[in-house]
Order: sequence, then C-alpha cells, then structure tokens
Amino acid sequence: MKFFLRIMSAMTETTNEFDKVKSNKIIYPVLIGLGVATYMLWQSFQKPGTLEAFELVEFTWNTLFWLVVAALLMSGRDLGYIIRIRILSDNQFTWRQAFRVIMLWEFTSAVTPSAVGGTGLAIIFVNKEGLSIGKGSAVVMATSFLDELYFIIMFPILFLVVGFTDLFAIEGDINFAREFMWIAVTGYSIKLLYVVILTYGLFQNPKGLKWLIMRLFRLRILRKWFKSAYKATDEIVSNSIELRKKSVSFWAKSFSATFFSWTSRYLVVNALLLAFFSVNDHILVFARQLVMWIMMLISPTPGGSGFSEFVFSNYLGDFLPAAGIAVVMAVLWRLYTYYPYLFIGAIILPKWIREKFIKKSKK
Repeated sequence: MKFFLRIMSAMTETTNEFDKVKSNKIIYPVLIGLGVATYMLWQSFQKPGTLEAFELVEFTWNTLFWLVVAALLMSGRDLGYIIRIRILSDNQFTWRQAFRVIMLWEFTSAVTPSAVGGTGLAIIFVNKEGLSIGKGSAVVMATSFLDELYFIIMFPILFLVVGFTDLFAIEGDINFAREFMWIAVTGYSIKLLYVVILTYGLFQNPKGLKWLIMRLFRLRILRKWFKSAYKATDEIVSNSIELRKKSVSFWAKSFSATFFSWTSRYLVVNALLLAFFSVNDHILVFARQLVMWIMMLISPTPGGSGFSEFVFSNYLGDFLPAAGIAVVMAVLWRLYTYYPYLFIGAIILPKWIREKFIKKSKK
C-alpha cells in the first residue's frame, strides 16, 4: 500500500518529496550513530579487561589488504545494483545514469528511517532519468521483488546449514535465541507475503493488481489520488505485461546481479574481521548478517543510525575479544557501508535537482 502511495506522490507532489532530504537532515544520522557508539564505548571501558583486549589489535600489511578487500566488496555491491537497473530498464540507462540513480537511491535511504526507505524518491529518480512513471514503477517493483527473493531463498538455506542455536544465541544464551528467532520468523513471514503478492501482481494477474489498487483508491482518504492512480496503474499493467514476456535469461541475469550485490554487501564484515582477527566460521558471520538485516528494518532512525551500531556490537560481538572492540568494529563497518552514501549523495543531489527541476522549469 505504501508503495502505491509513493507512486502517487511521485506523480502529483514531486517537489514535496525533496523536502524530506533537506541538507540539515544529513548530519542527524551521523550524530545519532556516533553518539550511540561513543556512549557504548564509554560503557565498555568500565568493564575489566577491555584495555587489555585492545592490545591484541595490530595494524599490519594483512590489515591493509583486508581493508582494501572490504572496499572492493562494497564497490561490488554497488556495481551489482548498477548492472541490475540497466538490465531492468532494457539498457535505457547509461552507466553514468545508472550510477547516479543508485547513489541517489542509497542516499535517500540513508537519510530516512529504515522502515520507510527511499522507494518513493527512487521512482522520481528513474522517471527524471528518462523512464515513464509506469515503467519506472515497474522497475522499482522488480528491484524490490529481486531483493526480497534473495532473502527468501538464502535465509532458510543458511538456517539449515548453521543451525538454530548458533544463528540466534548470543554467547550461548538460549533466551536471546528465542527472542531473535521470533523477530526473524515475523520478518521472514512479512517478506514472504510481500513476495507472493508481488509475484501474483507482476507475473500472474497484473489486471487483478490494478483492480485491487483502484478499490483502495476509492476510499475517501485516498480519493484525491484516484485519477493519478488510474493513470499509473494503466502504465504498471502494461509494463508488468512486458515483464512477463521477458526471457528466462533476462531474469537470470537480473537475479545474478542481485545475488552478487547482496553477497558482496554481507561479505564486507567478514573482510573487516579478517583485517584484525582470525575467523573460524565465515558462514555463521554471513548468516547472522541476514538476521541483522531484519532487525535493522524496524529502526525508526535515519538509515538505522545508532540502532545498527548497537545490533552489530551485540550480535557479532561473539567473534571479538571485548565489547569495546565490538563497538569500534561497528563504527568501522558503518564507515564502509553507510557514511559514504551520505557524502556522495550530498554532492550529487544538489546538482541533479538543478539539472532536472530548476533548469527545466526555466525552459
């Protein structure tokens, strides 16, 4: 439902969408994340043995090597996204356009709460780069479908490989295991239902999806968007029909790019841990990040700031010698996977708005 409300906003209130990403909001997630990390670090140093644990950390050529590998993995994550959006747009986007869309998309996701994300603005980004609202919506729907499909497939496999206790328990505490398990099961169920609905709407009955949307927009609270919804759903239906006609190789390439992107993202932590410590179970580290992803989705802060650092230091702390080091590693992880998008987006967005809105409006 939120997805289609965002489509309406993209069609009728485009300029209002950018009010959500004013420049002063960029500093909020940085302050929240660093503030929480500082507090957790201070708390950790109150515990005996923390300073001694830091003596185990050495900066060597091995450290530099794995830090570079972590950076390459993050680049691989973005490259996978760029390749995928070019495939889904039938190569209507150039490499430069695809890079710009992905960076802007990641930036808006970073400055909005994790539960909201940057989907609404993503539709605007792809539209202003040359796709119609309907085709752009279909592309964004397809990316969402592929992202969730990756999780739907990988989570049960990793659960079976790793096992219940190792996956969910913190320091062997079975009470934590039960709590995390129910969070994971709830999140997985929501994702599975979402994938089922998207699969039905995209591949089985797009007209049925249109009927459902139009019924919703007959409600009084949504009626003012009815005409826009009718136009958007017409385009979504036509483009959904086009998606149904795509070959198996088209979807195989799209999912391969998705698999490459998400796998690269999750392997960043493995590389960061190897930069300073030995890791005995890489599959467990990888699997725990899928569970972390579910927990981060409920965060009310921009980009999961503060909450992400807390979850990382607690949930992946089993692989580190002390809580203080876990907090430092959490900040390092965010420096690789989160903060770069804030700064890249802050550079690209003003210029993009001038080109796509201000200059065009003058013409």
